[in-house]
Amino acid sequence: FLEEKEEDITVENPVNPKIIKGNVDFDHVHFGYNPNKIIINDFNASVNTGQTVAIVGPTGAGKTTMIKLLLRYYDVNSGSIKIDGNDVRNFNRYDLREIFGMVLQDTWLFKGTIKENIRYGRLDATDEEVVKAAKAANIHHFIETLPGGYNMELNEDASNISQGQKQLLTIARTILADNKILILDEATSSVDTRTEMLIQKAMNNLMNGRTSFVIAHRLSTIKDADLILVMKDGDIIEQGNHVTLLEKQGFYYELYNSQFSE
Repeated sequence: FLEEKEEDITVENPVNPKIIKGNVDFDHVHFGYNPNKIIINDFNASVNTGQTVAIVGPTGAGKTTMIKLLLRYYDVNSGSIKIDGNDVRNFNRYDLREIFGMVLQDTWLFKGTIKENIRYGRLDATDEEVVKAAKAANIHHFIETLPGGYNMELNEDASNISQGQKQLLTIARTILADNKILILDEATSSVDTRTEMLIQKAMNNLMNGRTSFVIAHRLSTIKDADLILVMKDGDIIEQGNHVTLLEKQGFYYELYNSQFSE
């Protein structure tokens, strides 16, 4: 979903991304893809370093909109989004995106060794650091069983390993990159239950201590989120944690119960 073309506008005196800790504030955010049709109306939220924000809602609810605003694929119509008190419009776009680590549904691996694919997260990483990241991503044991281990060559589309293993390699790469803020598009739909548990554990290791925005498809995985944003028709219609949202018996309550009665 991040394929929009855009012009890069250089900012005067941009914020240095290296000093960022990961607090995010949404202050009276209004946004519409068409300025005459505002879909996000007066959204406010404060996210502290290390907290997890889950974005939920039916298909087509606009769950990726908040991500596009965070990464400045679009700018807010009014209000502001700030990272550590700095308006995202005061970063150069490239610098801003360097703050974020992403694990999306479409894994991107290249023709090269497994070690090279993980090290892509931080090119100056030592072999020990690569292995440590693989262990945290629950993929080290699997790599050790491969012919050549970390030096095994992935083919063009990495079809010589499974979908779940691709996902775990992507998580290892993101752990190694050590970004301050994460964007995770929960993508465990095409894997078996055991792999799904490995991915969930690896995701938890990745999210530990980092501010995380999770686009959630299954509500069972985000019960522990610090803040849940419930989206419908492009707007955020409810926000709170799992317990407070269930108590409201509103749209989240309906979504949650519909998933568990299937």
